[in-house]
Amino acid sequence: MQLIGLVLVLVVLTLAPLAMEAQQTEKARRIGFLSGPAPAAVNLDMFRRSLREHGYVERGNLLIEWRSAEGHDDRLPGLATELARLNVEIIVTEGTAAALAAKNATGATPIVFTFVLDPVAVGLVTSLARPGGNVTGVTNVSLDLTGKRLELLRDAIPSLKSVTLLTDPANPANNLIVNDAQLAARRLGLELRHVEVRHLTELEPTLTTAVQQRTGAVLLVPGAFIFMHRLRIADVAIKHGLPVIGWQSPLAESGALMSYGPNNAEMLGRAAHYVAKILKGAKPADLPVEQPTKFDLVVNLKTAKALGLTIPPSVLGRADHMIE
Repeated sequence: MQLIGLVLVLVVLTLAPLAMEAQQTEKARRIGFLSGPAPAAVNLDMFRRSLREHGYVERGNLLIEWRSAEGHDDRLPGLATELARLNVEIIVTEGTAAALAAKNATGATPIVFTFVLDPVAVGLVTSLARPGGNVTGVTNVSLDLTGKRLELLRDAIPSLKSVTLLTDPANPANNLIVNDAQLAARRLGLELRHVEVRHLTELEPTLTTAVQQRTGAVLLVPGAFIFMHRLRIADVAIKHGLPVIGWQSPLAESGALMSYGPNNAEMLGRAAHYVAKILKGAKPADLPVEQPTKFDLVVNLKTAKALGLTIPPSVLGRADHMIE
């Protein structure tokens, strides 16, 4: 009898982990993540950490299907369709193009977007307060911040008269941003030139022409191409003596003179909050689109020195972070 009991104990001990693993697999939830450029590591760390705070652990009770277009936005529709066919419970997106691709791919799967300039204007939601449909998320209101970035350029370079607006034509929100920038430039008394760059081979000639036209600085507009090639853009701009301002801190960290915008890592943390709510039964239509309340100004003093610029104390005093 003792031998039989021992055998039964061993069988139970052997099967228990298998049963537990099966139980965990049954409880695991499955979401998709779609981005244009590959997401920054610091942003993903915040996303995962926020999910853990809500009780969801990747490779534990949460499975995440990661898809990135690697800066080629034309690949986003296919990747979005692929995620929809996998029957994930939610698709989280980074950027306007990714969000639109996901919405076009499915009208049923909940979508949580991040880094979208104006979700109402591009047709993602009916309104910020009442999104409607299967889409909600976090907007980075970069459209409204275009004028603020021009102001920062003027404050940092008091002699500034002309600015080149550098855009990635693949960005669906370009027309909105260009119009907003033109209005802000007129208000600030700045001449604004708009140029598009599709390939790296166009970058050097474009900035050479900007210098010949007496452009005093460059304002980068959000886009996958620009973000992917931010190091090269900064290098060429410094070579031509052009100060650059971008929309998020990785641009300043890569050599732009300044960046001003919401903290992207925090935005993905907020997106994780939406994911948790939806997994627990909330509907996207009932979750208002969230707007950031804090914006970071990053000043790259190394770049300022390379350009021979002295940033006024009035600008440095507003900086949240300085790169030395």
